[in-house]
Amino acid sequence: MSDSDENIPLSTDPWRQLKAFTNARIALGRVGSSLPTQEVLDFGMAHAMARDAVHTPLDAEAFCAELHASGFETVRVKSAAPDRASYLLRPDLGRRLSEECESLLRASACKEREVLFVIGDGLSSLAIANHARPLLEALRALMPAGQCRAPVVVATQARVALSDPIGELLSARIVVMLIGERPGLSSPDSLGIYITYGPRIGRQDSERNCISNVRPEGLNYQAAARKTRWLVDEALRLRLSGIGLKDQSDVVEIGAASSLGLADKSEPVGLP
Repeated sequence: MSDSDENIPLSTDPWRQLKAFTNARIALGRVGSSLPTQEVLDFGMAHAMARDAVHTPLDAEAFCAELHASGFETVRVKSAAPDRASYLLRPDLGRRLSEECESLLRASACKEREVLFVIGDGLSSLAIANHARPLLEALRALMPAGQCRAPVVVATQARVALSDPIGELLSARIVVMLIGERPGLSSPDSLGIYITYGPRIGRQDSERNCISNVRPEGLNYQAAARKTRWLVDEALRLRLSGIGLKDQSDVVEIGAASSLGLADKSEPVGLP
């Protein structure tokens, strides 16, 4: 090495810099032709947590008690899947109510509800246990009181489409379903929100709006609640949801900030 080479600063691995901003499995390093032992152990732990999130049943009784303590009324239902194994092997059963619960909801049907909240365990009971209550509280703080007055339906062994028969039986104009999403190796407790206008059996996924990755490490509760409020208001106004309803809540917020003089005047506001 020459004297001039000694003055050249060492370059930093750019992947190592990016790793500070994500839990994605990048910049893991190498030991010979293998991964470092700690990375192998971390992968095994992440995989185990994802499996546990899928297979661990939701403690619905404890969860409902937690909601009651926060001032929410609840109704418990379950899908036609008799157990967790059947739920995982037969997705169609998770989209249908059990006969017992169908009769229960039919008997309790009353006047039309504007907005009905349904909480389903989905593929991550951990997501519901960790995030559903604080998200509901954030929604209650933003939405009109009348929209949050109906009891919250807590559904076990539930797929997204289970919200359709529930909403139809309870005469809801719109259903907002909070459900545990399929776990990833860095997000075993991610919660999703699905909004369906005019719920009824046979609705397609293209007729729903989805807000994904709700958790402190992803989309925080307040931001998710604002998006949900905006989509619900627009769905009620336009009488539709899904691909016909585009989420422009962020654009509206930027426009409002601009009109109040809060946006950076040097940057264009709105869609590119």
